[in-house]
Amino acid sequence: MSRAVALRDAVLDTGSFRSWDGPPLQIATSESYRSELDAAAARSGLDESVITGEGTVFGRRVAVLACEFDFLAGSIGVAAAERITAAVARATAEGLPLLASPSSGGTRMQEGTVAFLQMVKIAAAVELHKRAHLPYIVYLRHPTTGGVFASWGSLGHVTAAEPGALIGFLGPRVYEQLYGEKFPAGVQTAENLFQHGVIDGVVPVDALRSVLHRTLTVMCDSPTAPPPEPPPAGPRDVPAWDSVTASRRSDRPGAEYVLKHGATDRVLLSGTGGGSGQMLLALARFGGQPAVVLGQQRIGMVGPAALREARRGMALAADLRLPLVSMIDTAGPALSAEAEEGGLAGEIARCLAELVTLDVPTVSVLLGQGSGGPALAMVPADRVLAAANGWLAPLPPEGASAIVFRDTAHAPELSAAQGIRAADLLRNGIVDAIVAEQPDAADEPEEFTARLSASIAGELHRLRTVPDAERIGMRLHRYRRIGLPG
Repeated sequence: MSRAVALRDAVLDTGSFRSWDGPPLQIATSESYRSELDAAAARSGLDESVITGEGTVFGRRVAVLACEFDFLAGSIGVAAAERITAAVARATAEGLPLLASPSSGGTRMQEGTVAFLQMVKIAAAVELHKRAHLPYIVYLRHPTTGGVFASWGSLGHVTAAEPGALIGFLGPRVYEQLYGEKFPAGVQTAENLFQHGVIDGVVPVDALRSVLHRTLTVMCDSPTAPPPEPPPAGPRDVPAWDSVTASRRSDRPGAEYVLKHGATDRVLLSGTGGGSGQMLLALARFGGQPAVVLGQQRIGMVGPAALREARRGMALAADLRLPLVSMIDTAGPALSAEAEEGGLAGEIARCLAELVTLDVPTVSVLLGQGSGGPALAMVPADRVLAAANGWLAPLPPEGASAIVFRDTAHAPELSAAQGIRAADLLRNGIVDAIVAEQPDAADEPEEFTARLSASIAGELHRLRTVPDAERIGMRLHRYRRIGLPG
């Protein structure tokens, strides 16, 4: 059995596949090329380097296209590209999510530059599929290189690869012939690309079906009724500095804990090209409400790579027409030469501008520390929740004290004067509701997470009933009015 067929059968419900493939275009321009095509067909049992069609995954219709490496190294010429493009267009027309699984050396050299240009029409078809707000999921198989990886292999909303797969732009054999030395070992592997945030995960073929099912459950399935919400918490009259201290406890539940214990159908993503470790990105459901989730991780100070990851989450939400949930918990921006040279200020600005104008429902959660530009960049939303000990400030209180008093001893005093605590934020219209801590989330993490998850689910459920134009208009008006009298 060919590897493309084996992949297809591992993912789809038994007996559900229907081929979309007609006879391939006759492109061969020489007898030798015709002989190569005939030999490839005999060896692989297929008539081209790609198969396309549809089937079901746990009963859900899904379009599938998969390359066969045993057919001329899975290379893409005009006939293969036409088959791929037609399949993508059909998936778009029929409103189907699409799973694409490349395994290819890239452009078919026998057809030259004409074959090279086929990547343009495939990429165009994929982009139109995504603009129709339909899922495009990529599973890279061993090996995937060249123009395939540099076009439709790198355009997935979610991208995974099989363990140990060779994945890279420049084929190692080409590199060795051009430069007279081997390409550095261990770079072009699925595991290394995952570690560096280029792809979202490394998934064995026998686990792909369940991961695809979870992913499509969030991307495609309708919301279900949310659970009952906890009664709203009133503002707590505790000193602001107490909230700052509580928010810094190492055992306080963070975004990862909330996602693990307060959400279902979780699919963790990391394919951002940054791999900062400071930003969690996932697909998940809160109380049956699907969302793209961003969560700041308390691992060092936030640099530009983390904010690029956040912007990928915003784009993903917009592409898939999914709500965005942003969890804020940061001690502040990275203060370094690398952050400056990496464009930290610009990334904060772009994050802020894109989030406040995002055309899907948005919920932001002030989970703990909310210090500086990286916190502000993730605040603007249709609804803003705050944990009782959450806070938001232009700088950490110690930094504000250093500016005003030239010492850090006045931090408690300034934290009170600046109105940074959740109760002050609620009064000033920055926060819409407070999620209770009884008395500290670190002392009751599961109970706090359950309350928070129910609150998020309730907000998402209500926001779905508001027309887009009205909801966005209300959001912009809200931030236009903050701080103005009346």
